[in-house]
Amino acid sequence: MEAIKYPNKDIWKDILKRPAIDNTSLEATVQSVLLDIKANGQSAVQKYTLQFDKVDIESILVTDDEFAEAEKLISEDLKNAIQLAKKNIETFHNAQKDNMQIIETMPGVKCWRKSIAIQKVGLYIPGGTAPLFSTILMLGVPAKLAGCSEIILCTPPNSNGTINPAILYTAKLIGITNVFKVGGVQAIGAMTYGTEIIPQVYKIFGPGNQYVTCAKQLVNKQGIAIDMPAGPSEVAVLVDETCVPEFVAADLLSQAEHGSDSQVILVSTNEEILKNIQSELEKQLTVLPRKELASIALENSKVILVKTNAEAINLLNEYAPEHLIIACANDEQLAEQIINAGSVFLGNYSCESAGDYASGTNHTLPTNGYAKAYSGVSLDSFVKKITYQKLSKKGIKNIGPAIELMAEAEGLQAHKNAVTVRLKSKL
Repeated sequence: MEAIKYPNKDIWKDILKRPAIDNTSLEATVQSVLLDIKANGQSAVQKYTLQFDKVDIESILVTDDEFAEAEKLISEDLKNAIQLAKKNIETFHNAQKDNMQIIETMPGVKCWRKSIAIQKVGLYIPGGTAPLFSTILMLGVPAKLAGCSEIILCTPPNSNGTINPAILYTAKLIGITNVFKVGGVQAIGAMTYGTEIIPQVYKIFGPGNQYVTCAKQLVNKQGIAIDMPAGPSEVAVLVDETCVPEFVAADLLSQAEHGSDSQVILVSTNEEILKNIQSELEKQLTVLPRKELASIALENSKVILVKTNAEAINLLNEYAPEHLIIACANDEQLAEQIINAGSVFLGNYSCESAGDYASGTNHTLPTNGYAKAYSGVSLDSFVKKITYQKLSKKGIKNIGPAIELMAEAEGLQAHKNAVTVRLKSKL
């Protein structure tokens, strides 16, 4: 990790840059794949699965037998862990349901809003070097709670043309059976345009690498809704002398091991504690199975020494991390000053892994600075809000003259007339 001491504010943007590839060539590559899928459907999807995943699959829809076999391969301990996580995620997201309220804005004018589930949603579940079955819980549970009538799940196959059994077990546990062995850009294209086998959806959810994120952003321009631009994972950690270096090092590595394009940021006013954490980091890194990926991610990461906590907070708000851990004595007070973050973890025992798996909050979060404008996935992500109004004869009389004046001032005579005929009516 690169160590930076007391950086001036005018260089914050430079030192906080995320690792990225040339977006120009990236967009061109992704767009060509999407256009091919739009024109040629399933045959193009199969072609890119062979090209990128190195496997030729005749039947991409997961069968009942494959679900049954996957369940046999999962240990009872893992099943119990997944079920515990599912329960906590359901509890947290179920509490997000809103109660419809009818508001009488003035006598005779009633307005209300109702949440309606998005009918068709597509879930993208990364496979690759880490099969993220936990993401199925984070997306599938709120989709089911919201009442989405059609849920499609796409995930990349391994070299044998099969799906990790934990992914299949978790999908079946939630009640998702439309699972397709398709990953990457071709999965996003298939769910966007629909193919002879994969249905078209109205909104696409799920994290992925820069290619998947780019594909989601491109199809979003074409009218398909997406959850957010969720790309490579990242964590920022703010520490003081009360933190436990062993804990902090483990948290940093938990994100660095996601992939070579991940990033971690460590911030403090205490130089000695930063050195202690770095020493612990090196010790833990040597025994990690994914140490090569984590090592590359750490090369893109920063240790930043600042003068004051106020400066630290300003720097972190500028970075807008996906995950933010505050391991400080006054963690709650500092957290009140955070305005840009996907999810915040307070104290020495609130490891980011808790939110990734089982505390109940959602781990599908905005990355790459998008936490300045985007929220993480929630129950609201799977519904749209429709507003209603009902006016009585008294109601139109109360607001009618104001509407007439406003419509006339905008030069919209028909709008005015829609009110006038009602005010003059003898009915």
